[in-house]
Amino acid sequence: MVETATKPIDPASVTSHTEEPKPTTELAKKVWKLVQRDEEKILKFLKDICRIPSMDSQIGDVGERIAEEMRTLGFDEVRFDKMGNILGRIGDGPTKILYDSHIDTVGLGDPKSWDWDPFEGKEERGILFARGACDEKGSTPGMIYALAHMKELGILEGFTGYYFGNMEEWCDGIAPHALVEVEGVVPDYVIIGEPTKMQVYRGHRGRVELTCVTKGRSCHAAHPHLGDNAVTKMAKFVGEVEGWNEHIKSDDFLGKGTVVVSGIECHSPSINAVPDECKITIDRRLTAGETKESAIEELGKLPSADQVEIQEMWYDEPSYTGFVFKVDKHFPAWALDEKHALVQANVKAHEWIFGKPANTGAWGFSTNGIYWSGKNDIPCVGYAPSDEIYAHTTEDQVPLADVVRATAVYALIPQALKESGATKS
Repeated sequence: MVETATKPIDPASVTSHTEEPKPTTELAKKVWKLVQRDEEKILKFLKDICRIPSMDSQIGDVGERIAEEMRTLGFDEVRFDKMGNILGRIGDGPTKILYDSHIDTVGLGDPKSWDWDPFEGKEERGILFARGACDEKGSTPGMIYALAHMKELGILEGFTGYYFGNMEEWCDGIAPHALVEVEGVVPDYVIIGEPTKMQVYRGHRGRVELTCVTKGRSCHAAHPHLGDNAVTKMAKFVGEVEGWNEHIKSDDFLGKGTVVVSGIECHSPSINAVPDECKITIDRRLTAGETKESAIEELGKLPSADQVEIQEMWYDEPSYTGFVFKVDKHFPAWALDEKHALVQANVKAHEWIFGKPANTGAWGFSTNGIYWSGKNDIPCVGYAPSDEIYAHTTEDQVPLADVVRATAVYALIPQALKESGATKS
C-alpha cells in the first residue's frame, strides 16, 4: 500500500505545537534546567531509535538500544518481559505510574514513495521526518529522561516509575494486558505517548473486528442456476452494512461510531465455478455506550443477516520471542472525566512549564488505552509531541522542540498528583 500524508505540509508552518517554556514554579525551573542540560542527548537518542527498524513488532533491536539508555541513566531495573517488550523501573513507592510508548512501527509501503531514507530520516525547520517519529518513538526519549530527572530531583518519592516500550501496532492493548496478567505489573496511572499535539487526551472510540461468512453451493459457471452463489448473498449484506452507518449513535466527546467492510475474499473451485463461500472482515468503531455485544446484535438484525454467520476475531500470533497471548479483537471505547485527578495533573504539569494549562481532547484512532482504561479501568491519559494525522504516512514527523519540552511535562506529572492528594501513602 502506498502511504501518503492526509494533510500537505506547509513549508511556512509553525514547527512546534507549543510556545517557549515559561516555568512558573521553582520545581518546574529545576526540571527545565535539567532538560536543557540533556537536550542534545535526548535528541540523539530519538534519532538513534528511529534509525533502528522495528516493523511487524520486531522490537528486539530497538528495545536493546532503549535498555542501554536506561541503564546509562541509572534505572533501578531494566528487563525484557516474556512477550519481548522492554521495561524499566525507578523507585519502589506505593503509587505506581507507568509511561507507555509502543516502539514498533508500520511498514514502509512502497519504498519509492519516500523522498528520503525513512530510517535515517531528515531534519528540516526543526522537524525530524522518519518512520516512527510521530507514531510513536517521538515520546520515548522524553519519558525515559523524565524518569531519570524525577529521580535526580526526588520527585519520585512515594512512587514507582515505569517506562514500558512495547509492541502495539497490530493489536492495541495486547502488550499491557500481558504485562498485567503475566508479569504482574499493575500501575495506578498510565501516560500514553501516542501523538496528541502536546494536548492532554482523555479518551477515544473503540472498535470490534469481525468476520462474516456466507455459504453457498458450487457448480459449473455455465449453469449458475444449479448452484447457490455465496458472493451474491454477501453482496446484499455488504450493502446493508454500509448503509447502517447513518443509524449508528454518536457521542458529544468521542464522536460517531462507524462500520466499514475492510476486506473481502471468496472460495471457489475455479474461476469457472460458482463460489461456495464468501468472507468479509468488518471494522466497527465503537463510541461511548456501545459494546461488542450491541454491535454484533445490530448487524444480526440486518435484513440479509439470516444468511450470514457473524464471528468474533482473535489475535493469537506469536511475538518475536515466540510468546503467545490470545485476546479477542475487541477494543473498548473509553473516556476519563475532565475533572479526573490524572487529567488535571497532566494539565497542571503542562501549565507549570508553559505558563498556561494544556487543552484536552480525544484521539481519532485507538491506543493501548483500550486495555488500561477500556478493559481494566486503570486511569490513563495521552500526552506527546506531533499530530496523529502524520501517523502511518510518508510524512511521519515530530517537532524536535516539543520532544524536549514534553520531557519536562512528563517529569512534573507525579508532583501534580501528589499535590492533588491522588497518591497512596
